[in-house]
Amino acid sequence: MIQAVGHFPADLCELYEIHEWKHASAILKHDFTQVWDDLVAMLRVSRLRKSWITKGGGNKSELAKWVDTFPGARGWVEKQFATAMVVDERKLESPTHKVDCCKNHIALELEWNNKDPFCDRDLNNFRLLFDLRAISVGIILTRCDELQDIFNEPGRGSSYGNSTTHMSKLLPRIEGGGGAGCPIVAIGISKALFEVDE
Repeated sequence: MIQAVGHFPADLCELYEIHEWKHASAILKHDFTQVWDDLVAMLRVSRLRKSWITKGGGNKSELAKWVDTFPGARGWVEKQFATAMVVDERKLESPTHKVDCCKNHIALELEWNNKDPFCDRDLNNFRLLFDLRAISVGIILTRCDELQDIFNEPGRGSSYGNSTTHMSKLLPRIEGGGGAGCPIVAIGISKALFEVDE
């Protein structure tokens, strides 16, 4: 069993690998209760379907589509922040990367099967947006390393290789200060969520 982390309910800690920095779950639960309820509800009903793994191609995985739909029905939106610097009355536009899902100063990114530099991009984005007081917590949903066995079984292992985003690529970047002062939650999808649906 994965150890309970912060304020996350014990049942979710059995389904996910959860790490947090700078009291992120306390901030979510006590200062952003609606967002916290949305997150807990999503994690409770989320499953990793076999058909989502065996189906290849496309710009967006089936898991990403599901993650867009569930929070989207609760008011989460994809958002690009229009940021800029002003130096001696000269304005320099500096737009951020789009965040997958935003609500109420909380940013959520899904890193399911991108190249691992996307972890750096997300953390840098969280750092910048936190420093600008645009977000209060950053959340990254990714996969646990243990899922490689599940990908290998139907012959999809090479599509989910070591150079793509997963928990052991993300954690060293956060622990090395990649998110700076931003409170962060990292949530790993584990084998416990795997569901054969075909």
